[in-house]
Amino acid sequence: MLPYVNAPFEYAAGAIGASPDELKLIATFILSYPLAGVLKRIPDAKPYQKNLFIIIVSLFYLVGLFDLWDGIRTLLISSVGAFAIASYIDGPFMPWIGFLFLMGHMSVNHIYRQFINAPDRVDITGAQMVLIMKLTAFCWNVHDGRLPERDLNDFQRERAIRLLPSILDYAGYVLFFPSLFAGPAFDYVEYRRWIETTMFEMPVGTDPSKYPPTRKKRRIPRSGTPAAWKAGAGFFWIFAFIKMSGWYNNELVLGDTYMQYGFTRRVWILYMLGFTARLKYYGVWALTEGSCILSGIGFKGIDTKTGKVRWNRLQNVNPWGIESAQNTRAYLENWNMNTNHWLRNYMYLRVTPKGKKPGFRASLATFITSAFWHGFYPGYYLTFVLASFLQTIAKNFRRHVRPFFISPDGKTPLPSKRYYDILSYFATQTAFSFCTAPFVLLTLPASIAVWSRVYFYCLIGVAASMAFFASPAKPWLIKELRKRNAPAIQRTGSHESLNHPMMGLPNDPGQEFDEIVKEVREEVDARRRRGSRKSDSVSFDQDIKAAVQERLGKPSGKKY
Repeated sequence: MLPYVNAPFEYAAGAIGASPDELKLIATFILSYPLAGVLKRIPDAKPYQKNLFIIIVSLFYLVGLFDLWDGIRTLLISSVGAFAIASYIDGPFMPWIGFLFLMGHMSVNHIYRQFINAPDRVDITGAQMVLIMKLTAFCWNVHDGRLPERDLNDFQRERAIRLLPSILDYAGYVLFFPSLFAGPAFDYVEYRRWIETTMFEMPVGTDPSKYPPTRKKRRIPRSGTPAAWKAGAGFFWIFAFIKMSGWYNNELVLGDTYMQYGFTRRVWILYMLGFTARLKYYGVWALTEGSCILSGIGFKGIDTKTGKVRWNRLQNVNPWGIESAQNTRAYLENWNMNTNHWLRNYMYLRVTPKGKKPGFRASLATFITSAFWHGFYPGYYLTFVLASFLQTIAKNFRRHVRPFFISPDGKTPLPSKRYYDILSYFATQTAFSFCTAPFVLLTLPASIAVWSRVYFYCLIGVAASMAFFASPAKPWLIKELRKRNAPAIQRTGSHESLNHPMMGLPNDPGQEFDEIVKEVREEVDARRRRGSRKSDSVSFDQDIKAAVQERLGKPSGKKY
């Protein structure tokens, strides 16, 4: 740490009530704006200078402000290990070896952070979580670059790395300072296109009058205004968090005063606890996205309809989408968007064999990855498991209840739909207030205590809804919908079934369990048809057990 750098932060911390490390973290987000402006002005023809500038600034943040020498070692181990794996290991298992190495390394740090239990202290785990998304994607991109193009989909083809980057380019990608501590994450190909300025090439046939304005000879478009709007939004959310965290915090819901309020007031406070916690993320992600926009890497081309430049390439959260969400999918898809992107493209779809539809194994692998990536606090797992059931219930209501509030052709909302929308909004928001409380409280005793103080209302609602849709009521609803809507509309398949899990949560745990049972039965039947059993004395139960273990990726201990 540089001499005397801590003094002003300690003084400000005493006046505001925050920790010095928290203030220094905010300072890095703010400082990244003028530094991103400098980065943008380094000549386009000298990308090596941009890389060097990025590395120097990140080292200043890590060592000059936070004294994170151990953090440098952590990032070095992860980045050098991933590069070595991508360089020297070939074949289909290379990305999985990289994934296990990186996740294992991060898990050690998660456990250490949980053990020391110092939430006000900034350590390297936040930066490492961002880096894990970048490096696991890097391994997959290198793997894709070694495959024939005919074996890749459009997404993989666009991001495939055919030639390994130089050490300097790779270090710049790893240590990109505007997103070092809190994201957003992005793929190496995006970084390469940014530093080479090919990102800013306009499609052939674009009207020159619609080209985004630039300054002097730079190819990076002017981005000061959108960056300033993001910075303003970030400051607004941060100041709102500072103010409201004094009113709604863990101590309130765990204290004796909380129980002096009525049930409705307690539910409202629980909602505000979650809202206040989200404000911090809204602020941090807006600030980091703004500095990325200012550097130019947030550029996403021109909107063909409006002709305006889009700067949302690295958008990580949509606060309005979350706070106005009327269903679980809208709630989750607007939260931590880049993590959703990473889980979908580098886990959910990668686990699925080519030519097959993602099923139970893909959902299970994605769920476990999301959980381990976040850490090992019990509160995370309470939130994830309950949220998966909320998704199932929301899907059932959308499929079997919502159509009664829409015209038979499925296009025109009826006047009564406004009441359905209002009810679904309150149900979604209150359910997630309960569901995400453990994510804020972290520990198991605190989570159970707060849940009990609102009488486990969400668990009761989940159990009642699951029982309702498991009863004869569901077939009756289906029958009534068919009578009502036929022949105006014919259901051809579930739109939801085509969607990937949000934040790694299974779309429908019940349906996916049925899928694995079906897979197991098909596997057993196939083994029987090809005479794979040693003798007729081998029991059907043993076949089932072996098939289940194989589907879950465990050795069965049985040879065929």
